[in-house]
Amino acid sequence: MKSRVYFTPVNDSADTKAVIEKLKYLLKESSILNIVRKKYNVAVKIHFGEKGNTGHVRPEYARVICEAVLARGANPALADANTLYRGERINSKKHMEIARKHGFTESSTLARIVIPDDSKKENVAAIKIDGKFIKLAKVASFFVDTDAIVGINHFKGHILTGFGGALKNIGMGCATREGKLAQHCDISPVVRRDDCVGCGKCLKVCPAGAIRIGNKKSVIDKSKCIGCASCIAACPTGAMFIDLVSGGAVQRKMAEYAAAVLKGKKHSSAFLNFAVRINKECDCWNEESPRIAPDVGIFASLDPVSIDKASYDMVLKSCGRDVFKEAHPGQDGLIHLKYAQELGLGNLDYELIEI
Repeated sequence: MKSRVYFTPVNDSADTKAVIEKLKYLLKESSILNIVRKKYNVAVKIHFGEKGNTGHVRPEYARVICEAVLARGANPALADANTLYRGERINSKKHMEIARKHGFTESSTLARIVIPDDSKKENVAAIKIDGKFIKLAKVASFFVDTDAIVGINHFKGHILTGFGGALKNIGMGCATREGKLAQHCDISPVVRRDDCVGCGKCLKVCPAGAIRIGNKKSVIDKSKCIGCASCIAACPTGAMFIDLVSGGAVQRKMAEYAAAVLKGKKHSSAFLNFAVRINKECDCWNEESPRIAPDVGIFASLDPVSIDKASYDMVLKSCGRDVFKEAHPGQDGLIHLKYAQELGLGNLDYELIEI
C-alpha cells in the first residue's frame, strides 16, 4: 500500500505570513499530528543552524507546529543533538547560544529548547538494533524517552548523502557525538597528489586536526580523520575525494540510526519537509551555501521514506534535471532511502496529495 504524502506549494516570492497560513492548512488537512495524544511529551526535532548559515527552517514555522502540538494538550520541546565537528554547536552551551541568536526561544516558539549534553551518561541511550553496520546505536536519550517525535526537516543537498531530509535529520541528527562518529568513521578522504597544490585550505577547515602539509602536498592522518568531508568541500582543485563505496556505507549507517531512534515509535512519529531555500550543502556549514533549486513547497507525512522520496522527485521535476547529482557527482541519495525501506522504516511508493 502506498504511503500518503501531503504537499502544499511554496514559491520564492511567498512572504513569511503566507507560508505560515499554508503550513497551518497543511497540518489541518493532513492530520499528521493526530499521532499526538493529550499529555504526551513530544520531541520536535529541528536543526537550529550553524553560525553564518541561514538555510535552516525559520523559528516562525517551528512555532506553528509547536502551537498545533500544544492545541492537542501535549508538551512540545524543540530539540537537537550536538555536532561532531568544531563549531558553534559542538557543546550544549554554545549550541543553545546559537539557537537563541537564530531566534529559537521558548517565547518565540512556544516550546522549551532542549539540547542534551551527551558528555553525561544519563543523556545517552544505547539502542540495540543488530544492523549490518551498527549493532548498538548511541543516541540522545531525550529522543528515546519522549512519547512522540515530530521531525521538522530542511530538504537540501549534502556532500556525503546526496541530499538530506527526514531520515538524515533523525538518523544523524539525533545521534550523540559518538554515534555521529560511528556513522562517519570509515570515510577517510584520499588525496590525489597530482591535483593537490598545497594551498592549505583543507587544513584550515579540518575539525579534527587530521591534515598537515608535507612536501607541499596535503597529508591525511586517517587515525584522526572523522570523515566529515569538510576538506572535500574546501578543496579548490578536486584533489580530495571519497571512495563511493564507503559513501554508501555512511548512508546505510544513517538509515540504521534512524531505525534506532524510531524504534517503538512507528505510530507516534510524523515528519515535515521544507523544500525551500534548497541549498547545495547542509545547514551545518558556517557560511551561506549556494541555492541549487527554486522553492518547491512543504511536505507532510507519517512515512519518513515516502516524504523524502516525494521531496526528491518534486525538486527534480521542478528543475527538469537532477540538481543533487550535479552538486555532488557520484553520490546517490536514493541509497539510504532504499535501505531504509529494507529496514521497514517506510515505503518508496507514495500517493502525493496536493492541498
